[in-house]
Amino acid sequence: MPVGQEEHVFVRSRTVVSRVVAGETLIVPVRGKVGDLASIYSFNGTGSLIWHLLDTARARAELIGAVEREYEVGQEQAQKDVAQFLEEMLAVGLVEVCPRGAIIATERTATEMTATVSKQQVELETAGWR
Repeated sequence: MPVGQEEHVFVRSRTVVSRVVAGETLIVPVRGKVGDLASIYSFNGTGSLIWHLLDTARARAELIGAVEREYEVGQEQAQKDVAQFLEEMLAVGLVEVCPRGAIIATERTATEMTATVSKQQVELETAGWR
């Protein structure tokens, strides 16, 4: 693992769309608001599990633990599988990495926004708006 990477979290790129079709996860990069059908990626098994988990930001250790539990493999095999998946997905831009602090700040902002929206909804309902 590269130095400092344990402090990063991984998340799906926002420039892709994905669907599960016949048990396979299909990923299509979107370039200029159009799906790049010449670059469709498909996952099954371990790749689909990791991809599903990356719907929200995850630390490498979380991904390794999930692979260990789901496939009942040892930590060494799970580390290898997760490392290979992340390396390949980062190389083609399907997964992004960012410092853990950025995710914490984003989560805090999202929580604050949710609280603000909830407060506004209560105020509107109190005023008779629904």
